[in-house]
Amino acid sequence: MSPGKVGSIMKADVAVVGAGPAGLAAAVAAAEAGALVAVVDAGAQPGGQFWRHRPETVVPEPDGSGHHGWRSYVDLRARFDAARRRGQIIYLPGLQVWMPEKNDAGFTLHTTPAVARARSEDAATNDPAGSGAGNGPAGSGTVVARRLVLCPGGYDRQLPVPGWELPGVMAAGGIQAFLKGNGTLPGRRFVVAGTGPFLLPVAAGIAEAGGQVLAVLESSSPAAWLPHLRAAAGVPEKALEGAEYAAVFARHRIPYRTRSIVTEILGQDRASGVRTAKVDADGRVRPGTEGVYDDVDVVGFGWGFTPQMELPVALGADTRLDADGSLVGIVDERQESSIPGLFLAGEVTGVGGASLAVIEGLTAGAAAARERAADKADASRATRHRRFAEAMHHAHPVPAAWQEWLTPDTTVCRCEEVTASQITEARDTLGARDSRSLKSFTRAGMGWCQGRVCGFAAGCLAAGQRVSASAQSLSDAAKRPLGAPVSIGELASLETDS
Repeated sequence: MSPGKVGSIMKADVAVVGAGPAGLAAAVAAAEAGALVAVVDAGAQPGGQFWRHRPETVVPEPDGSGHHGWRSYVDLRARFDAARRRGQIIYLPGLQVWMPEKNDAGFTLHTTPAVARARSEDAATNDPAGSGAGNGPAGSGTVVARRLVLCPGGYDRQLPVPGWELPGVMAAGGIQAFLKGNGTLPGRRFVVAGTGPFLLPVAAGIAEAGGQVLAVLESSSPAAWLPHLRAAAGVPEKALEGAEYAAVFARHRIPYRTRSIVTEILGQDRASGVRTAKVDADGRVRPGTEGVYDDVDVVGFGWGFTPQMELPVALGADTRLDADGSLVGIVDERQESSIPGLFLAGEVTGVGGASLAVIEGLTAGAAAARERAADKADASRATRHRRFAEAMHHAHPVPAAWQEWLTPDTTVCRCEEVTASQITEARDTLGARDSRSLKSFTRAGMGWCQGRVCGFAAGCLAAGQRVSASAQSLSDAAKRPLGAPVSIGELASLETDS
């Protein structure tokens, strides 16, 4: 696939989708095993969301400030660039896969530009490997490979709250991405709320960059970890990370409130404050505990992460519900899915952090290149990280009673402006108890984001009070004929069998 050439075909032994921790590791492992690897990446440079950093055209040698696991990135990136110089990795940035196909030859990936042409053109000068391959403004095209490794990552899970559609309300990961990608903050005064360890690096990053964190509101309690101490002890580096964040919190005097939530975003044209409350273990608001934070610029929400399952589901891979209620792909010890030759690594097999994603990527890449058995040491490390991830999901669940926080006119689907009452009415009077039916009756999930923001919440509302969305409902929500926006011209140019 020549840079800028539309409709071209790139052939490889192994195709990797994504260049975050799992994708980088998979590409490196496959290339070092002797395979020709094509890496399709929506980003303008390797790193994914976890290792997102400022454009290398501006900062050619990032120092890794604000990142964990940076040494791992530097090692993988050096090996990645070396493989590109040898011609074993062809990197195709700024592209998304809008349709994958399984055929006798292996897999065919139809791609389309993921970002504006200007962004892609900025990437044209980004060639630290000196290979000249895969760094231009890539046009739409096709990648054909015998084996495929999917590492699409995930995105912040969101729960609706009255007023969350106001400007100034962001995903916690969006705040972090803004800071990492631009070297600046989207505001001055922040409230960060939700559940899970990810709230800590977001708040710490804000404070270290000069912002003021008025409070971090965690819906869970530290006591929820007590039944899972053995799993936590299996990954001691997580405790060290926690100690680092605790030091930042102490230095910047960041209030950390447990069993606390945001019940409403205040403001007219944009967010200007939040109303808060204490909750019990199920997430029910405790009367008399309400409070208000005024003069807030940005509110960041994070309720864990949702894997991007569109591509595995499109190819027919078997799935299951993970401990956190997310739909994830089923894989064997080599990271191979139920579809022969299709490997999954990273968040799509269960949200477990960058270290686990790297291990899974190395395993998947090596197996895809030469059908090698999983390394025993890596398998042992992966098992410990998976146990930790399961413990984290149990210690930081989405509160069971979160639907009680909503008012009837709370917007759930922001793209189509569908309210909570419209969803519950469709559920109770029309029988819309799954994501697919809900789309038909309310248009929830039919907007620009295609349910990526509202899908989890809408699916739970359709299922009923204190009921999680089923695997079938989540699978239906992820099942799309088009995995990314694509032009009519590109659809018309597809070759079809006559």
